[in-house]
Amino acid sequence: MINNDKLIFRFVAGISIFVFLVVVILSMKVLPVPHPLPSFTIYLPKLNAILNGTCSVLLLLSLYFIRKGDVAVHKTINIVAFCLSSLFLVSYIIFHWLSPDTKFGDLNGDHILSSDELAAVGGIRKIYLTILITHIILAAGVLPLILLSFYRGLQMQVAKHKKLVRWTFPIWLYVTVTGVIVYLMISPYYNF
Repeated sequence: MINNDKLIFRFVAGISIFVFLVVVILSMKVLPVPHPLPSFTIYLPKLNAILNGTCSVLLLLSLYFIRKGDVAVHKTINIVAFCLSSLFLVSYIIFHWLSPDTKFGDLNGDHILSSDELAAVGGIRKIYLTILITHIILAAGVLPLILLSFYRGLQMQVAKHKKLVRWTFPIWLYVTVTGVIVYLMISPYYNF
């Protein structure tokens, strides 16, 4: 069992580091982007919000069913939520590779915030940035927790699973809910 745990921890660490590095590299905008952008690019933010919102509902349903003692439904819902979150991650990576940066408050779409634009959005920008920053930090940290929680749950290591899920569940739920909020707040400024 110790060897399996070490292997799983290494796998989780490897996947988590890989995903983090991909996101960082894409945010640096060093990879070539096709021109013109693929037509599906404009739909990815909405798809991401739908996937996040669906995962939020699924996570709450998962909690409901485990509290009712229905482990089979709990497990099925979590697998679906995991698959949708994985699809979200792929969509998120593709979108951030293809799309130009969008700045909250950039009304004219020139990717520069003028003093007039900053004044127009006022304090809402600080609220947006606070939500966005906490969302990003927790999203980066929750992946290994999710993977380890799944491993413990699928192995029916219930005590270890419960210890992890005390942290994983609220962070994952926060990330999915704030993902929808971030989309709703930034979507008026998308300029494709």
